[in-house]
Amino acid sequence: MSQMLKSSGAMGFATLASRLLGLVREQVYAHFMGDGAEASAFKLAFQVPNLFRRLLGEGALTAAFIPIFKEKEKTQGEPEMWRAANAVISALVSVATVVVVAVMAGLTVLLAASSVRFQREGVTVFPPLPFPILNEDTLLMLRLLRLMFPYLLLVCLAALCMGILNARGHFFIPAMGATMLNVVMIATVFLLAPRFGATLKTQIFALGVGVLLAGVAQFAFQVPTLWREGFRYRWVNPRHDATVREVVRKMVPAALGVAAFQVNVLLIQGLAFWIDRSIVASFDYAVRLMEFPQGIVGASLATYLLPALAGLAAEKRYAEFRTSLLEGLGHLMFVNLLASALLLVLAEPMVRLLFERGQFQAGATQRASWALACLAPSLVAYSSVNVLARAFYALGDTRTPMKISLVSLGFNLVFAMALLAPFRQGGLGIANTLSSGLNLALLAYALRRKLTRLDWQPLRRPLLQLAWITVAAGLAAAALLRLCEGRFGHAALGPRLAAVFVPMAGATLVYFGLALVCRVPQARELGGLLLRRGQRSPAGVQRN
Repeated sequence: MSQMLKSSGAMGFATLASRLLGLVREQVYAHFMGDGAEASAFKLAFQVPNLFRRLLGEGALTAAFIPIFKEKEKTQGEPEMWRAANAVISALVSVATVVVVAVMAGLTVLLAASSVRFQREGVTVFPPLPFPILNEDTLLMLRLLRLMFPYLLLVCLAALCMGILNARGHFFIPAMGATMLNVVMIATVFLLAPRFGATLKTQIFALGVGVLLAGVAQFAFQVPTLWREGFRYRWVNPRHDATVREVVRKMVPAALGVAAFQVNVLLIQGLAFWIDRSIVASFDYAVRLMEFPQGIVGASLATYLLPALAGLAAEKRYAEFRTSLLEGLGHLMFVNLLASALLLVLAEPMVRLLFERGQFQAGATQRASWALACLAPSLVAYSSVNVLARAFYALGDTRTPMKISLVSLGFNLVFAMALLAPFRQGGLGIANTLSSGLNLALLAYALRRKLTRLDWQPLRRPLLQLAWITVAAGLAAAALLRLCEGRFGHAALGPRLAAVFVPMAGATLVYFGLALVCRVPQARELGGLLLRRGQRSPAGVQRN
């Protein structure tokens, strides 16, 4: 457990730096373009290559390949391990290139069919031809998508390289790769956007160019560490390669589930874009805030667990497999329950502090905070789903998570279609919360049946204790928020900072204090780890 906390903690620190820069990027974006039609068009277009990335890069492919990569390292040695990596990279480059060329060609044909222009209010725009759905905002989104789609190839390579480095025990440096992406995208707004014209409709294309440059930077950042590990790229024909065939066979079920997820997201976001142009952008700002704790704790721990659990499964050490999984889930839920409560209670002051300036006005704050409050309860379930899915992947089972994912996605689509019109951004958040809870319940049940000696009892008692502790912490945050805003308001920066950090600090003290008093195991172990680090620090300073 100590090694798990240290490794995921190191990656969590790197992820924290990346997430902080990600928040700065979203702040810059919000100031630059608000949550209007142009912002939604850019964010919807950017989602498409990101969704394909999860399919071809860090999703099904990585989940299928890393256990095979670890097995070859243990059973056949490093030369065969690196040869297998080259074969999979060659296959990825081939498939991703075909997808990029096909999609860009299709978009070019579609845009050419709507190339007749007309003047409206002195601005050159695309008319709604030849299809009614291809209005001005939709065509802007398609043009941005065509520009950014090659990002797919770059980010897929970066994601696969990151997975290989994780399997080799490197977590900090790969996680820092995302910082390069954020730095480049932030710089684009200030350095490139002013050179792309005087209006937001033209300047928004500078952000698309920034996405491509960021993809190059993120991939290049992984290469030196891979080189030091001994990796040398050699083209391996993937057509008849046994490793590629095995990876494809294992990834197809998971790929179907991920593909269903991508279609689900695109359908929902497309429907939202059609109903209200502000929904996509404002909901995306809320998602970015929720991904902050999810990325630091949930994604870091899940990324550590996949190669660790895969190694235990390959050596048939199932008792340690079960113990590591339960301990990881316990620590994940302990931290994310508090984070979920804080996001729910402090949604509006957080959004106001981070985003409300420039083009992002008070109305945008209301829309994004409503989405965040409805999305916050899904944090624990969403993070736990990532961990449980990786437990199945480590056992070589990609079919079960796929089947459960399809069921959950079906419900998510139904929930979203029913809730989107009446609740707008909040409807998407509620739908995600309901479907992620269902996904978690089904995965837990299926894993219990697969690992017959897996007992959830060690998690039940701490979770029952943490439930009322979380409520107490949330009430403390709400009371302190009301006190701060009643006394100081929220017009200036100082009161805005107080409205976020005073309730956050008070709720955190209440949460950890009550957890220690109730002898919650996760609180005691985390406290002990921090205490041991604090005791070692002075000695280390003296020795230096």
